[in-house]
Amino acid sequence: MKRVVITGMGLITPIGAGRQNFWTALTEGRSGIGPVQCFDTSAFSVHLGAEVRDFTPQTYFRRQAPETMGRGSQMAVAAARMALEDAGISANDYQPDRTGVCMGTTSGEPQFVERYNDIRKDSGLEAVPNDMPTKYPCNVIPSRIAIEFGFRGPCLMIPTACAAGNYAIGYGFDWIRSGEADLVLAGGADPFSRITYMGFARLGAIAPERCQPFDHNRKGMIPGEGAAVLVLEPLDRARARGATIYAEMLGYGVSCDSHHMTAAHPQGDGAIRAMSRALKESGVDVADIDYISAHGTGTPTNDRVESIAVKKLFGDRASKVPMSSIKSMLGHTMGAASAIEAAACSMALSTGVIPPTINYEEPDPECEIDCVPNKARQSIPRVVLNNAYAFGGNNASLCLARYEGGGS
Repeated sequence: MKRVVITGMGLITPIGAGRQNFWTALTEGRSGIGPVQCFDTSAFSVHLGAEVRDFTPQTYFRRQAPETMGRGSQMAVAAARMALEDAGISANDYQPDRTGVCMGTTSGEPQFVERYNDIRKDSGLEAVPNDMPTKYPCNVIPSRIAIEFGFRGPCLMIPTACAAGNYAIGYGFDWIRSGEADLVLAGGADPFSRITYMGFARLGAIAPERCQPFDHNRKGMIPGEGAAVLVLEPLDRARARGATIYAEMLGYGVSCDSHHMTAAHPQGDGAIRAMSRALKESGVDVADIDYISAHGTGTPTNDRVESIAVKKLFGDRASKVPMSSIKSMLGHTMGAASAIEAAACSMALSTGVIPPTINYEEPDPECEIDCVPNKARQSIPRVVLNNAYAFGGNNASLCLARYEGGGS
């Protein structure tokens, strides 16, 4: 099997666009959360969101008209272009038939469903544009990337909700390892959505003031939006072209709770299986893990269950391994979340800095972990675990390592 490395990253996030802008904001503990601006929240009891501001999609398109597609596709293409540029890859550097795209999402392009509903309610069915049904399906997101750059290799959308980014990166890893592709753009994208916001609000899951993962007084998550795309390629190819290698992907693990549509197994069984499988496939042990990127949504249930799962698997090391949640700054970017977090893990490995969990004030005895409270930490992690858990019981963990040079 080929070794697989990450050589480029593109990000559109509530705290900044582009790898370096994102990383600077993240390690400085900046928050991208504020009052929702893209729709009226007066009918809700909560009003905060993590939106991407000052995004101009036209900057990133060459072959397609961004105004003809949804915001999820716009952000995905923008992130893909930034990732290719970050990797130093041009059209002459890849074979279209050997280049794949694998993306994850929660909602796809929900604005078109919202628009359909508004038009039909206000003006009747006959006023709905005929092409609207072609713009909504979530598979359009990776297709837009493939069309924009002329890729003709495998193209797949994985809609496993909030774990989708990790699933997509895992599938891309398999494509390269097995020889099905020589280059893969993998990640996730999700736009801010009235439908999604309403769903979480009805569940009582949205925090009224701020996101406080693992804090005793945490009151919920904050919906967000964004996109992240990672460039995956074989190590030998990356070395041959002199690429910057941010991290090596060692393996991944997935599982399904089969417990409840919106609630994780109370003892973290699915999360434990996903982490265990990732470690086993990667050939490492819990003693090798130097940092865990937590799912860490800030809801009372998620953070408690995630802490239980880590404690069961890691034993005495559970409170010693740094485990932070960047959702405290970004909000929950849904299908993009774990892809953005994979980028953060790659940067932690390559820079020797672990991002913090901000808004942490009071320890919770049910979450006995080192959440890297409020301030980034200088460290040199060698192996990290990126965890993502989703509605429907979908769980996915990635294992990434610092690239030390050598090998093929």
